[in-house]
Amino acid sequence: MDIREMEQLKNHVLEHVGQVIVGKDFTVELVLTAMVASGHVLLEDVPGTGKTMLAKSIAASVDCSFQRIQFTPDLLPSDLTGIHFFNQKQGDFEFRKGPLFANFVLADEINRATPRTQSSLLECMEEGQISIDGITKRLEKPFVVIATQNPVDNQGTFPLPEAQMDRFMMKIRMGYPSLDESIEILRRTVAGRSAAALTAIVTRERLLQAQEAYRSVRIEEDLLRYITHLAEETRSHPELSLGVSPRGAQALLKASQAWAALHGRDYVLPDDIKLLAKPVLAHRLVLRNRVRQQEGMAERIVDDLLGRIDVPTENAALGSGR
Repeated sequence: MDIREMEQLKNHVLEHVGQVIVGKDFTVELVLTAMVASGHVLLEDVPGTGKTMLAKSIAASVDCSFQRIQFTPDLLPSDLTGIHFFNQKQGDFEFRKGPLFANFVLADEINRATPRTQSSLLECMEEGQISIDGITKRLEKPFVVIATQNPVDNQGTFPLPEAQMDRFMMKIRMGYPSLDESIEILRRTVAGRSAAALTAIVTRERLLQAQEAYRSVRIEEDLLRYITHLAEETRSHPELSLGVSPRGAQALLKASQAWAALHGRDYVLPDDIKLLAKPVLAHRLVLRNRVRQQEGMAERIVDDLLGRIDVPTENAALGSGR
């Protein structure tokens, strides 16, 4: 798959998902970017903004296996990973796969599960494998987790720990629709449009090809230094007790390459990095004053760093040979 085909793939998915989701093209592009970069996504916003519908619509557009898990306080790790059970007819133990053995997993209201259950996602999200009873089982590629959570509901929820947050490539806020978008949503409600009506337009093979092709996108040394500088500045910021990890810097690099490829370029621009910095980096920051954690302070810190760290020029980013 070449770069032009990747841009066509993005446009086809946007048009397809747009039959159900109104006015969220940028959000869909971000989710698609994470998918191409083999990353996971956390969709966060108040109830009723279309988080689950968006995840189901994107998953329905790709011809891959899909599982939705409704996270609740009584959900057990084995409910996700699967169990070994004794088959009396066969006279031997068999393994019954859990819903994590799918290409796309929708973890709905992930923060309603206990920390013990949440931790069962750590290995599969980072390493693409699950260890059960001392046996490691590889997950089939692609493997993408799209999780949702409500940021304002504290009763009966368990905040995701830093290790879990760091495994999400992006955290994306949906936001309320505009007036015109709200009216269009009501029109489509009357017409009865839903994600169930969508059919797959991208094969599993094409998505796997895209996950390999984006790696060929060129990023110059100056931009690698820019990403590193952003990460290092968060580690010494006076407002932060925990900055961006090396995994976070790698996520920004991969997301920038995937974004460039999906927009028809075989090179990364400084604007790609600046555009993706907040959805990729902000959720990895831990504030010293945790009371302010939910007030958008992390996003403002990223904005501040983007405003005062020198950005490589476009000519330097393209390299002397372009």
